[in-house]
Amino acid sequence: MTADPTPSRYAFKEAEARWQAAWEKAGVFTATETPADANAPKYYVLEMFPYPSGRIHMGHVRNYAMGDVVARYKRARGFNVLHPMGWDAFGMPAENAAMEKKVHPAEWTYANIDTMRRQLRTMGLSIDWSREIATCNPDYYRHEQKMFLDMLEAGLIYRREAWVNWDPVDHTVLANEQVIDGRGWRSGAPVEKRLLSQWFFRITAYAQELLDALDGLERWPEKVRLMQANWIGRSEGLRMAFGLESPYRGVERLEVYTTRPDTIFGASFCAISPEHPLAAALAKDDPDLAAFIEECGRLGTSEAAIEQAEKQGRDTGLRVRHPFVEGATLPVYVANFILMEYGTGAIFGCPAHDQRDLDFARKYGLPVLPVVVPADAGDFAIGDEAYTGPGRLANSAFLDGLDIDAAKAEIADRIEARGAVRREVNFRLRDWGISRQRYWGCPIPVIHCDACGAVPVPAADLPVTLPDDVTFDRPGNPLAHHPTWSKVDCPACGKPARRETDTFDTFVDSSWYFARFCAPGADTPTDRAAADYWLPVDQYIGGIEHAILHLLYSRFFTRAMKKTGHAGLDEPFAGLFTQGMVCHETYRTEAGVWVEPGDVTAGDAGGFVHAETGAAVKVGRSEKMSKSKKNVIDPEDIIASYGADTARWFMLSDSPPERDLDWTESGIAGAWRFANRLWRLVATNVDRLPPAGTTPGNSADDAIAGLRRSVHAAIAGVTEDLEAFHFNRAVARIHELVNALSEFANTDRAPDSGSDSGAGAALREGLEAVTLLAAPMMPHLAEELWRLLGHGELAARTAWPQADAALLVQDSVQIAVQVRGKMRGTIGIARDADQSVAEAAALALPTVVAALDGAAIRKIVYVPNRIINVIH
Repeated sequence: MTADPTPSRYAFKEAEARWQAAWEKAGVFTATETPADANAPKYYVLEMFPYPSGRIHMGHVRNYAMGDVVARYKRARGFNVLHPMGWDAFGMPAENAAMEKKVHPAEWTYANIDTMRRQLRTMGLSIDWSREIATCNPDYYRHEQKMFLDMLEAGLIYRREAWVNWDPVDHTVLANEQVIDGRGWRSGAPVEKRLLSQWFFRITAYAQELLDALDGLERWPEKVRLMQANWIGRSEGLRMAFGLESPYRGVERLEVYTTRPDTIFGASFCAISPEHPLAAALAKDDPDLAAFIEECGRLGTSEAAIEQAEKQGRDTGLRVRHPFVEGATLPVYVANFILMEYGTGAIFGCPAHDQRDLDFARKYGLPVLPVVVPADAGDFAIGDEAYTGPGRLANSAFLDGLDIDAAKAEIADRIEARGAVRREVNFRLRDWGISRQRYWGCPIPVIHCDACGAVPVPAADLPVTLPDDVTFDRPGNPLAHHPTWSKVDCPACGKPARRETDTFDTFVDSSWYFARFCAPGADTPTDRAAADYWLPVDQYIGGIEHAILHLLYSRFFTRAMKKTGHAGLDEPFAGLFTQGMVCHETYRTEAGVWVEPGDVTAGDAGGFVHAETGAAVKVGRSEKMSKSKKNVIDPEDIIASYGADTARWFMLSDSPPERDLDWTESGIAGAWRFANRLWRLVATNVDRLPPAGTTPGNSADDAIAGLRRSVHAAIAGVTEDLEAFHFNRAVARIHELVNALSEFANTDRAPDSGSDSGAGAALREGLEAVTLLAAPMMPHLAEELWRLLGHGELAARTAWPQADAALLVQDSVQIAVQVRGKMRGTIGIARDADQSVAEAAALALPTVVAALDGAAIRKIVYVPNRIINVIH
C-alpha cells in the first residue's frame, strides 16, 4: 500500500496515535507464560518503576526508551518478552502535598498516576499495561503484609530499640538522606537522635552471602558491585581489651575492635561512641560531656554525615593501660566519629595510619608516631595525610621489620596467649530498620497487647488498610492521632489492644514488585509457577543512585522470599544497566535568579537575554535537569512538537547510554531531520520496487553487490550493538546505511518504476532492513514505512533481519604500509593477496618512494590482510 500523494514530511501525530491503537488492539505486548511458540525463550526486561510525582521528565524518557529498545529487539529475535510498568506510589511527598494543598494523599497520588500513565503511553512503549500495579493499592500491599508475617515467623524480622533520626517538629523518623546539614529536610528543625522501638529485617544474617554472590553477577557493572561490597563492608579484626588505669563504677576494661592490630605501638588515644554505655554513665557526672553527647546527636545517624563532620571529642579523664608498653597509658575520649553499631563502639586511635585519627590527633595535640614505613623511606614523617600504604613495621619493639600481615598475626598470637583478644569478622552493613512514623505507607500488620506483647495480625484479616478519614493539621503520624483506627481487640486474648501505627519504609514496596509483575492478579504474594518462569529479571535498567540500597534490599528480600516459599531463587536481577543522567545548560540573571531554557533567547548584541525582560542572562555549565535550577525540558512539549520517535532517537543517539547526555535544541532538531529523511527515502522509492517478498540474488554488478554488503554489515553491526547496549553506535550504523541507500537510489543503477531487476530487489532489501533495524528505536515511523513497503503484518510482530554471512566477507582489505616501522600510507588489495601483489602495490605508493629515496631494500615483512613493512 502506498501513500497518495506522498507527503514530504512524516505526519507523526496521526501516525503515532494510530499505531499505538493498533498495537493495543492486537495485544502485541501482552505477555503470557504459554506463548504461541512453546520453544521461545523468555526475556524479562524491567526499568525501575517511577514515583508518581505528577509529570514524567527527560530522565524517564531516556530510561524507558532504553528498556523499550531492548524489549522490542528481543521480541523480534523470537523471545517471549515481559515488559511491565507500575508505580512506587507510597512516600512522604504525598503527605507533604496533603499538608500544603489540602488534598488527600490517595487523591494526589492516583491523579498523578493517571497523568504520567497518559504521558508514558504517548512514548509508544511496548508495555504490557494489563500488569500495571501501584504499591499504594491494598491489592498490592496486602501481599506485602502477608510476606511480613511469614518472614516474622521465619525469624527474619525482629523488634528492638534503636537510635534514629527524629524530627522534633514533624514528629517522625527521618531517613539519613532526609537529614541535611543536621536539620530535617522539610521542617528545617535540628534533628535529634532518639531511641525508639523499631522493626528490623535481619539482613546482616545474609551479609557474607550477599557479598560472596556479587562475584556471580557478571552482567552487573563492576562499579555497582564494588559499591555494594563496600557498603556490606566485611572486615577481619580483633576484639581487644584495654584495662582501665582506675576502674570506673565497676568497669575495669574497655573493649575495642580493630582491623589494624599491627599499629598498636602507634596508638595515642582510645575513643568511644557518644552512645557507648560508658559515655552515658560518665555523662551523668559531667554536664559538659552530656551537652557534647547531645550535640553529637544532631549529626543524625548517617555515616556519610558523621564522616564529613569536623572530628570532635571530649576527654573523659579516664586512661587505659597500653597492652605492650610497660607503664604507658592512653587517654579515653568520647568522639563524634565513632559508630556504636560497628564493632564494639570503641577504638584505639593510631593517627599515623588512619586519616580520621590523624585529624583528631592534630586537633587535640596528641602524639603521631609512624609505625609502618615504606621501603627506602629514609627519615619518614607524617604530615597532613595518614600513611595507609604497604611497608615494614618500625618503632614497634618485637614487630620491627615485619610486613603488615605478619605483624597482624604476631600481635594476635601474643594477645591471644593472654586471653584478652578474640578474632572477629565484622560488617559495616546494619540490619534494615523498616519502621516509619508516616501515614502514606503500608501499615505494619502487628497488634500490641499489654498482656500478649506484639501479636501478628491473622492472615485472614489482611489487608490492614489505611483509614481514609485522616487529618494533617498537626505534626506527627496521622495514624497515631486517629481516634479509632488503632483501637482493636487482641487476636490472641481478646482484650483491648492497639494497632502498630508505624508504616513500612517504602524500600520494602520496591524490594519485590518485580516478582508481583509475574502474576499481578494472583491471590497469593506470588504465583510460584509464573515467578519461576519469569524470574530472574533478565535486564534491569535504572539510575546509579539506586546502586546500593534498593538493589541490596531487593537481593536480600528475594532470599527472604525464597526462605518463606514465595520465590525459588536468590538473585532477582541477572543483568543490570545504569544509565546516565539527562543534563542541560543552566541560566541565571545577573541577580542570580534561575531562568528556564524557554525564557532565554539570543541578544541583539550577542550573548543571551531573558525573552520577556531583555535582561542579560548568564549561561552556566550543563547539569542534571532539576526543577530547582529550572533547566528542565518538558517531554510532553517535545513529543507534541517533534513526536515520540524523534525524542527517543535523540535520547539514544547522542552519547553512550551509561554516560550523561546533554540536551540541546540542535540535537533534537537533527533527530527530527533524520526521521523525515528516512521517511522520504522510503516514500519516494517505494513505487520503484518489486513486490514485497522479492528476494535479491547474487549480482555481478559492483554497485548492487556493494549495497548488499553494506546492508548486511549494518544488520550484523546493529545486532551486535543492541546486544551490548551500544545504542549510539547502532544509531550511527543506521545513519551510514541510510547514506548508502540514498546514494544507491540516486545512481543510474537505481531501479525504474515497478522494476523487478536485481537493483530493485537489492533496494527493497535495504529499505526493509533499515526499517526493521530502526524499529526498536522509532517504532511508529517503522510501522508507517513497513506499511508503505507493502506488508500487512505489523513491524512489531516481524522477525529481526538476519545477516548473510557470505555477504559479510569483504573481497578487499586496506592494509598499512610502513617504511622501517613508520607509517607511510595504506593500500587496498584483494583479501589474502600474495606477497608479490602486496609488494608491488606498496612500492608504487609515492610516499614510500619518497621515504626510500633510492635506498636499497634489504627486506620486506608482509602480514597478510594486516601490514607490510619495507626495511632498507
